[in-house]
Amino acid sequence: MKPPRIVRFLALGAIAALAGCQALEVKQPTLEQTAEIRVGPEQRPQRSITGFSQSLRCMDTLMLDFGVRDVTMLTEEITDETKKLNAGTRDMLISAVSDMSRRSRAVRLVAFGKDTLNVVSFLSAAQTTAVYQAIPRYDIKGSVSQFDENLIKNQKDFGIGYFPYLNLGAAKDASTSMLALDLNVLSTSDMGVLPGVTSRNAVVIMKQGKGIDGDAAYKKFGISYSMNLARSEGQSQALRGLVELAVVELIGKLTKTPYWSCLGVTDPKANEETRLEMLDWYSAMASTRIELIAYFQNQLRHRGFYDGPIDGEFNPAIDEAISNYREQLGLSRAAVLDEKFFSAFLAADHSKIQRPAQPARYVAPGTPGTPASTPGSRTAAATAPTTAPAPTATPLKLSVSAPNQQTRFARGESISLSLAPSQDAHVYCYLRDEEAKVIRFFPNRFTRDSRIASAKPLTLPGSMRFQLSMNAKGVPETVTCFATPRDVMSSLPQAVVGIDFEPLPGATLEMISAAFDKASGGTLAQENFNVQAK
Repeated sequence: MKPPRIVRFLALGAIAALAGCQALEVKQPTLEQTAEIRVGPEQRPQRSITGFSQSLRCMDTLMLDFGVRDVTMLTEEITDETKKLNAGTRDMLISAVSDMSRRSRAVRLVAFGKDTLNVVSFLSAAQTTAVYQAIPRYDIKGSVSQFDENLIKNQKDFGIGYFPYLNLGAAKDASTSMLALDLNVLSTSDMGVLPGVTSRNAVVIMKQGKGIDGDAAYKKFGISYSMNLARSEGQSQALRGLVELAVVELIGKLTKTPYWSCLGVTDPKANEETRLEMLDWYSAMASTRIELIAYFQNQLRHRGFYDGPIDGEFNPAIDEAISNYREQLGLSRAAVLDEKFFSAFLAADHSKIQRPAQPARYVAPGTPGTPASTPGSRTAAATAPTTAPAPTATPLKLSVSAPNQQTRFARGESISLSLAPSQDAHVYCYLRDEEAKVIRFFPNRFTRDSRIASAKPLTLPGSMRFQLSMNAKGVPETVTCFATPRDVMSSLPQAVVGIDFEPLPGATLEMISAAFDKASGGTLAQENFNVQAK
């Protein structure tokens, strides 16, 4: 039956009315209500972002600047406790860490999944499996802990009908959801959670219709980051942003690098959250004193102000280095590791601080001409700086040997090596394995200090959690070690430094020898130890 003409006119009018109806506006009220969640009691600075990829690149540069290397981690399956998302959260984490280590090669991530039974059995088997010749030091554990859908929802409907010919309607809806990710870092030595090395972040997601448009808002350090969501990705894209933010935060906290500078904080001392975080770091390290001293020994040696052991003990050389760097930062020359110096160090632009012509050199107590040092804390008064004499012209020598001068080993037999320089020196060791691949195995994630005292030869692996053994094929291997009077690690190309226990792509021992010769100015000792099968 053909509908009357009046019905056709009504239909056309209804379609026009539905298309242009302003009464169905739901986005604006939802935006206003969502803004209350995002902003909170105080207005936050706003930043529009497409993701945290630039923050990951910034962290890569920051780790180079702070000399971070050999950070090895496991990542377990990151579960979705809400059972509402279908996204590869762990794969997102792996991608983020990879992007963050493009140049620095500072972090190595080992994927660990449900197919590996459990992390304890994995670690117990790690040292006997060729792929895992050394145990990762840390484990990342966590989950998608919250996904509250439709925290705010507005919906409006409009319809028109003329039974039985016409039945038209329209509806608009807009909603806000919240997604949260919690990650923690554990020590693999005892599977204990590292205090303070956690990431708890949430994102507020607003969308209109069925993913027609939407955005996500993240909050950190008093800054609100707003990101438009792609129509096809939506919640997964918001989750990726959370994962990238968590990686920046976790690695920054673990390595004590000022990661907030990669998230847009320009003045950490004026920002309440970063100021408290710096205070927490300082208080935790200063509680035992050793960690705080070792931190600055490592940092000032990396920056060419100090040449001495990283042992967590004060000595005249580190006193002088602290005084010199404090002066560069506009502080007093007191050799004091106070909170003011710690905060200024983390906030400084170190690229503007020129290296001294010579570092403050450590000389072991009892060496003729060396003033006696008094052990104790440098927290109240300055100590007079002293300058150690320059190294003597005596040629540097290095001994690399196995117990009883053994050079032949049964297949699978463990190998122990003793490193003994003729004078206090920095030692670096590489292995060319049965497949002609070259790896650096000292210094490493377990012992980051390359300095070996002549009076205390170092045993490898000793108590370090890795093993050296004769390969199953019985193919000869070569250990090559280099000794230099000063630490040259920061002067070596990244292709030579690489990641400990990982093959260096395209590297040869000859190429590595040339790099050490150039970095040390020709002042070095080289010793080879040839491993042969019985």
